[in-house]
Amino acid sequence: MYNIQANESGTRSINVSDENLETLRSFSLLQFLVDSNGIITEQSLDKLKLTIRSLLTTPQGSDKKLLDLCIDVIYHRDMKAFGLKNLIALYNQWNAANPEQAPAE
Repeated sequence: MYNIQANESGTRSINVSDENLETLRSFSLLQFLVDSNGIITEQSLDKLKLTIRSLLTTPQGSDKKLLDLCIDVIYHRDMKAFGLKNLIALYNQWNAANPEQAPAE
């Protein structure tokens, strides 16, 4: 279980599990999320929410892990652009430490 800071003063935080990070990877939710300027804004968070909302209408979107990610992290009451920036940083660290396993043939 990881803890990301949700605001600049450090008074709010969001718990993120390995399962949440694995779900971000399996659905490629953070890919192409940040614009070319590299700045994460509330629009970036809205873009992520809209992507997830559209995924939920597909057969793959009925996955319980995706719903857990929404409830626990993305739609958390404290999630703002600052929290998303920290979530992306955590995901990048986690992804580097936990490389994706190649499927067995």
